[in-house]
Amino acid sequence: MDAGDDALTLGAALWSIAVGIELTIRITMVGIVPGNRRPTTAMAWLLAIFFLPVAGLLLYLLFANTKLSRRRIERQRNVNESILEATQHLSGGTWAPDAPDWVLSAVELNRRLGALPLQGGNAVEFITGYKESLDEMRLEIDRARRYIHVQFYIIGDDDEYVAPILEALERAVARGVKVRVLFDHLGSLRVKGYFALVRRMSAAGINWRRMLPLAPFQRRWRRPDLRNHRKIVVVDGQVAFTGSQNLIEPGYKRSSAHKVGREWVELMVKVHGPLVTSLDVVFATDWSQESDEDLLQDLAAVEDAIREAPDAGEDLGQVVPSGPGFETENNLRLFNTLIYSATERLSITSPYFVPDDSLLYAITTAAQRGVEVELFVCEKGDQALVQHAQQSYYEALLRAGVRIYLYKAPAVLHSKCMAVDDDVVVMGSSNMDMRSFSLNLEITLMLLGSDLVDELMKVQDSYRANSTELTLEQWNERPMLSRWIDNVARLSATLQ
Repeated sequence: MDAGDDALTLGAALWSIAVGIELTIRITMVGIVPGNRRPTTAMAWLLAIFFLPVAGLLLYLLFANTKLSRRRIERQRNVNESILEATQHLSGGTWAPDAPDWVLSAVELNRRLGALPLQGGNAVEFITGYKESLDEMRLEIDRARRYIHVQFYIIGDDDEYVAPILEALERAVARGVKVRVLFDHLGSLRVKGYFALVRRMSAAGINWRRMLPLAPFQRRWRRPDLRNHRKIVVVDGQVAFTGSQNLIEPGYKRSSAHKVGREWVELMVKVHGPLVTSLDVVFATDWSQESDEDLLQDLAAVEDAIREAPDAGEDLGQVVPSGPGFETENNLRLFNTLIYSATERLSITSPYFVPDDSLLYAITTAAQRGVEVELFVCEKGDQALVQHAQQSYYEALLRAGVRIYLYKAPAVLHSKCMAVDDDVVVMGSSNMDMRSFSLNLEITLMLLGSDLVDELMKVQDSYRANSTELTLEQWNERPMLSRWIDNVARLSATLQ
């Protein structure tokens, strides 16, 4: 046998080994991938593994685990149990005895999943102006006497929007106020000026931590796209802010956005009253995950704060934390519960609308049983793949009777909110997409009462005035290539 025959024999052997490995991967993963995973997600992963076995397996090992570390999950569970015990005397009926049964059912669901109770005696103010909300935060920071808690997915560096906040935090430290700042590691790392920002905070004496840091040499590693997406500011336990806005200028420091004049449209709330304590509990929980300082050591103080916080108004609300630190998808379960309970109207705003099957069925079923359903989305989003995935759902929604309003480009409608009949408002950081349900730590605020619904509907009316309605006839005229791209993007969106 000559050298050529030897090479052919070796090549055939290597080919057989490669085929055997690929076949083994395919067969093995068929019995592994579907476990505790949505069927659509499992199918997307299996398709990736069947077409590219080795590469698909590596991607699966890197990205398929949606859970946080055992330590983080256990700590969250302990916090939930302690809060439930400390506030067991509080129930939905305590504050809303006349609320419809379906509202009290949603309150109980939130209580069991997220631990925090419904609370009355609040004053809630919606803030739609980008600069206005930052100015309100700065004013409250300058009034601080004891502590300031700041938490954002993205924090930008010094500019006309962020500089006043940073300067106010520096003044607070100088007068002896404890300032704690949390920001998502990857969310902020990619923003130009990140290293200058952290140097400035350190020099000022601001105590800051990265949320969900990727630090493999410190044995802090997880699926890299698990992110903390919450936005919370609490001052002295007396006033808080939450919503969709990040601490960055409205073009998100993106040259592509500035080039076309793209700015983000946000919705925040300013809260006085007992709900401030619930938001502070969420911050404290996240802080304890990233530092050795336990801000929830004295749970009796938490109980007293929730029970004895002075009434600031008549608004009712409940804070709903969610994310991979919980064993259930708290935000998705709440959304589905409320949508199935609606009898008259649903008004939904979501910048990234990529629902799972359960949410898609809930919304289309609501429209089909006569509920007036409207959905506000971006005409052109800032993330092309997500935009195409979102568009793949438009036909099913339109055929069911959902009215879709496209917020005019180049603006990015980044608000996340929903009004249900005349009874419930939901708003916060959570999108209606599978990333927010499974991968992101989110914060949602459920508010009760027709007055707050009316206030949110005024906001939605302003969105409608700057939108064009999409019709089924218009949508069916789009090119076949666009349909193909939308459907491919939809498949990739399920790789959670």
